[in-house]
Amino acid sequence: MVSTELALAVTVAALGAFTVAGVLHARGRVRTLDDYVTARATTGPAATTATLVASVMGAWILLAPAEAGAAFGGLPAVLGYAIGSAVPFLLFVPVGLRVRELLPEGHSLTELALARYGRLMYALVVAVSMFYMSVFLAAEMTGVAAALALVAEVPQAYTAALIGAFVLLYTAYGGLVASVFTDTLQAIVILPLLAVSFAGAVLALGGTGTLHAAAASADPTLLDPTFGPGVAFGVYVAFAVLGANMLNQGVWQRVYAARDDGSIRRGFGVAAVAVIPLVSLAGLFGVISAALGLTADGGASVAFFLLVVEAFPEWIALSVVVLAVLLVASSADTMCNAIASLVTVDLARALDADGRALGRAGRLLTALVAVGAAVVGAQGYSVLALFLTADLVAAAVFVPFLAGLWSTSLSDRGAVAASLAGLAVGTAHFPHFAPAIAALPGPTPTPSFLVAFAGATLVSTAATAVAHALGGAEADLGALDAEIRRLDSPMTDGGVAVDGGGGDRRDGGDEEDQPADGGEAA
Repeated sequence: MVSTELALAVTVAALGAFTVAGVLHARGRVRTLDDYVTARATTGPAATTATLVASVMGAWILLAPAEAGAAFGGLPAVLGYAIGSAVPFLLFVPVGLRVRELLPEGHSLTELALARYGRLMYALVVAVSMFYMSVFLAAEMTGVAAALALVAEVPQAYTAALIGAFVLLYTAYGGLVASVFTDTLQAIVILPLLAVSFAGAVLALGGTGTLHAAAASADPTLLDPTFGPGVAFGVYVAFAVLGANMLNQGVWQRVYAARDDGSIRRGFGVAAVAVIPLVSLAGLFGVISAALGLTADGGASVAFFLLVVEAFPEWIALSVVVLAVLLVASSADTMCNAIASLVTVDLARALDADGRALGRAGRLLTALVAVGAAVVGAQGYSVLALFLTADLVAAAVFVPFLAGLWSTSLSDRGAVAASLAGLAVGTAHFPHFAPAIAALPGPTPTPSFLVAFAGATLVSTAATAVAHALGGAEADLGALDAEIRRLDSPMTDGGVAVDGGGGDRRDGGDEEDQPADGGEAA
């Protein structure tokens, strides 16, 4: 086994390198609060694709799909996860273009909720988005902490604390500008690893024929594409992932960071195509781990790393885990930036404060969330269970929320009622809540993830259609941008003091002279 001291040293070195890179890149580029929370119009198609794949995918692609393949239904569960992960990116193309059309000066999904609906839906969207992102952060910390504990017996609290501390350093300094840049580097370094690791593991363990025979002998359902529980998992995880990503402020930030509409179409489209093989390969690690009996005594949450440890020498296994740490950093900085942007934008609406004060408040609250996520990450919970709990709430809310981009008659109360109807159905059938539901008087619904997620989404969709038909509002969609407060207050976080508020979001040059893909200006 790799020594704990060596594992910690390599982890600190890797995180430190990306922290320095993020800080140096952000220096001089964060001139206003708007730069900090949106990095508006700075990423072209390639950078948009890279930051989406690296940040939204994160380390969960090494954790949750493998756990699904090992414990939730084999091959069909993996395929469902892969396809379900691609759908949100495709949906974000029309949604993102519509958002940029209606709120060209916007910053967050909560702004849309308030401008389009009112305070009831706004409060619900704030609560759901913050809850989802906090759980996402905790799940990522949980998975990578368990991986380092497996490979080098690193205490889980150490891993979670290190990642949280380094990520907060460069995101607090450079905001989304730093995050997008480090995401691009992480995508270049990390993503090829998945294909190489899988190919190497297959060869080291005897080839595809040997592994297929082992799976067929151990549990034929692992490879059966019609296996009922696996198909059911694939269906409900598609609902779960779709709802969660549509309420992920990190993705909304990248809608505004995209340079133009073409960058959104190509960036999100390519990301949708790219995640299918990535998630599929990661999930197959879990199928193989289960076939070889590596998860027989539990440990499905780290099925990917169980196989890596089985197939490779210790130093290669350690390098894979360190790269997983960087994947966590890429998604953790996204969540920290997203939480900071929500807090900052909402504080700007409520308080008459300058950019520096708002920035400090946003960072403080983000740090508190990160500390909480690190504490949860040290507890060793199931990564997939954490994700599913957060996903359920989002699945009930995203359709009523997004419907307001096109419907002029859907009211604030109607959207909230539709969301709560879907959430009630989902909660009643959610297996993790079964003991609490059973203790209530009256008939007990049958626990089922499929019914919970499909029910939450479909019931809220049907209720939204009814609320739209009944009317009750006459929203002027063309006037939504008038409700948005500009964030042109100066900040000095990028290393350059700024005099005056102004509307210039760049480093003082003309727009065409600014970097488009996260690099230096030509």
